[in-house]
Amino acid sequence: MGTISGQASNGHLAARVLDNGLRVLVQEEHTAPLASVWCWYKVGSKDEMPGLTGVSHWVEHMNFKGTTNIPRDQVKGIIEQFGGSWNGYTWIDQTTYLETATRDALDRMLFIESERMANCLYDPDDCESERTVIISELQGGENDPDQLLDTEVTAAAFKAHPYGHPTIGWLSDLRRMTRDELYAYYRRYYVPNNATLVVVGDVEAEEVFRGAAHHFGGIQPGAIPPRIYSSEPEQIGERRVTISREGTTAYVKIAYHAPAVAEAGFVAMLMADAVLTGAKGVNLWSGFRTPPPQRSARLYRALVDSRLASAVGGAILPTQDPFLYSISATVADGVSAAEVEQAALEQLDRIARQGITEPELVKAKRQLGARLVFENDSVTNIAHQIGFFETVANAEMYRDLPARIASVSLEQVNEAAATYLRPANRTIGRFEPVAPGSGAVVTPDEPPTSGPISRQERGSI
Repeated sequence: MGTISGQASNGHLAARVLDNGLRVLVQEEHTAPLASVWCWYKVGSKDEMPGLTGVSHWVEHMNFKGTTNIPRDQVKGIIEQFGGSWNGYTWIDQTTYLETATRDALDRMLFIESERMANCLYDPDDCESERTVIISELQGGENDPDQLLDTEVTAAAFKAHPYGHPTIGWLSDLRRMTRDELYAYYRRYYVPNNATLVVVGDVEAEEVFRGAAHHFGGIQPGAIPPRIYSSEPEQIGERRVTISREGTTAYVKIAYHAPAVAEAGFVAMLMADAVLTGAKGVNLWSGFRTPPPQRSARLYRALVDSRLASAVGGAILPTQDPFLYSISATVADGVSAAEVEQAALEQLDRIARQGITEPELVKAKRQLGARLVFENDSVTNIAHQIGFFETVANAEMYRDLPARIASVSLEQVNEAAATYLRPANRTIGRFEPVAPGSGAVVTPDEPPTSGPISRQERGSI
């Protein structure tokens, strides 16, 4: 066993690293007889090589198909007999699995995750079955205009960094990938020294540490491949994507390259987004399921109140490397996408030139602070945030976030807006619906036709 940092008490985070490299984080919350267990792996779609896009997500699917000691038809039942829930997801920086149940299920939850780490089967028939499921999932996303536009805009925004390809992968890779490639990827990255186990709830930290050592201690560490990524070069000109496809509704997306979570500009851009589209928080798992307060948001007033759009939203999420700040608008009936784009760009360009006001900053801080409180409304959400930030930076950064928000100045927000909301730093996408039988066209880098994102999660849950 390694060393403990922090004290094991209610609301405090205790940490221990096992000899095999598994990091174990525990937060005692004795408000209800529940426990949430999350096992996080530092592997996501950014770790995929050309020809293997989508492999992280496919591996996640396979790791629900039974293990050496858990028959596939019993995986669900182990947790559900305790009245609990289970799930998992893949995104660009991470893959994670969870169980939340009554505290007396703690040992069973630890057992499941240790089995998932060491003993998944990858039966060839299951691999083929999941190939069909995932391709169907991809094609379903392509039939969603907003999701399709997000994929194309993101791909156009990145030309070097692997953040540019979708978590679900490209169709040609999903068709050719083999069972052996899937299993090799699993064995390469699903090792204790590439994982963090997070437990939050009505537990004793020492009990969790003993359970982790019992279930995971015998799993051997692995040789994690070096993480070598191309850095995205600075964008030097506006890019455009126009999709013409059968549909009934037009959409507009505007994406700007944005700072990573550890960079100083991240919190400043959270403030700018709160002013533009409403404060949303930073919880990928549940934070975006509740609509943000938008009545005073600039883009809501400019687009929705004026009846140009039926909905508008924005997203800037914590990522390890610089990703995107995206704006998404659903065009109202009888309005052109060009009108919505022009109205949105007027607001974005105004903030880039003039910044926000002190009263707007005060309101944004208050609203975002409230959202962060709501994001910790359950042991499941607390455990998610601890583990998510541990994969993209460290858990302490999440705990420091309220202080970073409180201390950000008006000058810092306006400097970030001027830096990131530049025309040369953006990619603009439009989905233009056409009548049935007109065909479909995807056109990158189309010249502007008018005057001067956003999915939160591109994998599956």
